[in-house]
Amino acid sequence: MTFTHINKKGNPKMVNVSDKKITKRTAIAKAIMFLGKEVISHFTNEELITKKGPVFQTAIIAGIQGVKKTSELIPMCHPLLINGVDIDIEIIDSENIEIFCKVTIEGKTGVEMEALTGVNITCLTIYDMCKSISQEMVIKEVKLVEKTGGKSDIKNG
Repeated sequence: MTFTHINKKGNPKMVNVSDKKITKRTAIAKAIMFLGKEVISHFTNEELITKKGPVFQTAIIAGIQGVKKTSELIPMCHPLLINGVDIDIEIIDSENIEIFCKVTIEGKTGVEMEALTGVNITCLTIYDMCKSISQEMVIKEVKLVEKTGGKSDIKNG
């Protein structure tokens, strides 16, 4: 097995994508987050307004910022011109929420890391905004759900 981010001498490198074709690429990441009944009980109409602002709306904006800053956070990620980001947050039961982050680009490299970063930053922002109510929140699961474009498509359900 060869790692694309390791050169012949075993040192880190950034993958050269100059010979790749520009294609439409998408990635969708998902997170499940435990907020607990106490936090969710404060929500009205799928939103919680705090002194810091509306929790989900603020978290969505933070997630979009996270997508755009992925290459600044993860050393081998290429800076990308992102075409679109769509983040959706849903309360799925009395204790948990589900977050999806879809990223779209026309480029030479995929956006899996951007989608995963976006969903994580969304969760961390929710944690930050709700920690005064409870610090028992848990980001339980983060995964890549789907990737299209490039060499291969992936669907993890």
